[in-house]
Amino acid sequence: MKKILAFIFATSSLFSQTDYPSDFISPLSIPLDFSGSFGELRSNHFHSGLDMKTNSQQGLDVFAVADGYISRIKISSYGYGKAIYITHPNGYTTVYGHLQRANGVIEDFIKQEQYKKKSFEVEMFPGPNELPVKQGEVIAFSGNSGGSGGPHLHFEFRETKTEKIVNPLYFGYTKFVKDKFRPNLQGIMVYPMDSVVVNKSRKPILVSFNKQADGNYVSSKVVANGKIGFAINAYDNCTNGYNRNGLFKVNAYLNGVLYYEYEFDKFAFNESRYINNFIDYEVFKTKKQRFQKLFFNTAYPLSVLKKDKHNGIINTQPNANYTLRIEMFDFHGNQTNVSIPIEYGTEIVQQEDTTPVLPYLMKSRIENNFTKDNVSVYVPENAFYDDFRFNFEVNDGVLVFGNETIPVHKNITITYANIEGLREELKEKTFIASVDGKSLDYNATKRSGNNFSTRVRNLGEFKLAQDTIAPRIYNMSFEQGKNLSKNKTFSVLISDNLSGIDTYNAYLNGEWILMEYDYKTRKLVHDLADKKYMEGKNELKIIVTDNLQNSTTFETHFFMNN
Repeated sequence: MKKILAFIFATSSLFSQTDYPSDFISPLSIPLDFSGSFGELRSNHFHSGLDMKTNSQQGLDVFAVADGYISRIKISSYGYGKAIYITHPNGYTTVYGHLQRANGVIEDFIKQEQYKKKSFEVEMFPGPNELPVKQGEVIAFSGNSGGSGGPHLHFEFRETKTEKIVNPLYFGYTKFVKDKFRPNLQGIMVYPMDSVVVNKSRKPILVSFNKQADGNYVSSKVVANGKIGFAINAYDNCTNGYNRNGLFKVNAYLNGVLYYEYEFDKFAFNESRYINNFIDYEVFKTKKQRFQKLFFNTAYPLSVLKKDKHNGIINTQPNANYTLRIEMFDFHGNQTNVSIPIEYGTEIVQQEDTTPVLPYLMKSRIENNFTKDNVSVYVPENAFYDDFRFNFEVNDGVLVFGNETIPVHKNITITYANIEGLREELKEKTFIASVDGKSLDYNATKRSGNNFSTRVRNLGEFKLAQDTIAPRIYNMSFEQGKNLSKNKTFSVLISDNLSGIDTYNAYLNGEWILMEYDYKTRKLVHDLADKKYMEGKNELKIIVTDNLQNSTTFETHFFMNN
């Protein structure tokens, strides 16, 4: 038994570091179960914390994990929703996101600021003496606010000085969870480069593999005659067999020599979008599969990459054989390996790369400016990860600039100049839209006279469009004239057909009242516990505007008894 415990301790401590404090408690009173891991691959970003399940419920106590003070509170309809940040004296800050509401004096502090600013969305930076907290104090209640896909607590650690995000499992949280699951391999892709033929193909091709009795994998042979790279599609179950979380660490050895390595220990926020170069972005956009590349063409500053000999690119040579051994780990040290035999060889091509050579070349390391007719596209330096060829066309006012499978790291600027033929009232409602099939997506657009410009981080089709339709206000939760004395809240739904909701304001008897907005349900909710009503008849007015300042006003009344 002692030997077993020693082995468990050794594997769980395999990646631990002694310079992280471990005297933090759990932020929840229930057994921890993770639906999201640190560094997990998400849309346009690496996940920056742990997502802790709350049994599909809202309203669970959320505890301060150590002494400190609340240094930031951000209330937003998007992102982390309602979030609290606690700065601790040991140099770290903890973050608690997607909250339902704060507790006690903290909630009072937030409400006071919201009524002062007349806004649901607020951001505050209390001083060290304003909102001190003790370890184990209930600071809030778990929820589903912001961009959450379901009730859970988003929890993270940051270095207070640098604001770099650190894997929370370094801080002793492995003691709260059991992880017996090894990482799982779903796919292997091999990429030929510079017209190389690999497995009779000049295009990236999947490699078959088989699971062995010991739980590891062996792939079929890869035959190539030059430079190639590999990518894997893999996940980890973490705390139960249903989750599909991210890997913690991957090592790739070529003939026993460490060739490529990444480890999700910590990273800066400005690195997070590099995920679009870390994965095969084209496969993700077309097939919704995330293949993690074990190579890159052009160096980029992603700190989780620890080793990249020859950028991870393998140059097969005549009369040579290789074995690529890929080791996949979770934080607890559970490990799965795959061995890929590689040999040099020339084969008859059965799958040619039929991708047409497009007319325009993007040099990714320099700034570029493309102009046709009255449309121009400005591209700053390093807006893309690699050079590429693309289409640039303007037909009947529709701009085609590349396509959605090309990842964009920095904003590019699109300008429609000297637009004539629009009435002034229509110009005020005009924006540059992204075209997605038959639908249009709004891009925030600046207008200067007859010129319109927008900054975007996607390629594809664009055109000028107008939004002249005001938002909807509908499905009020009470009938006009109803007595709401027994109600705790009232609510209404709002929506906009094109440019999206910009502002929402509600007034009770002429005074501004707080209504919380959840974009997922399109619902505005007022808490009658704010006691902004008067005895008897209460006049309610709600005004909603979209991003082109089309506005709708809804008026009704209700009664209250004290």
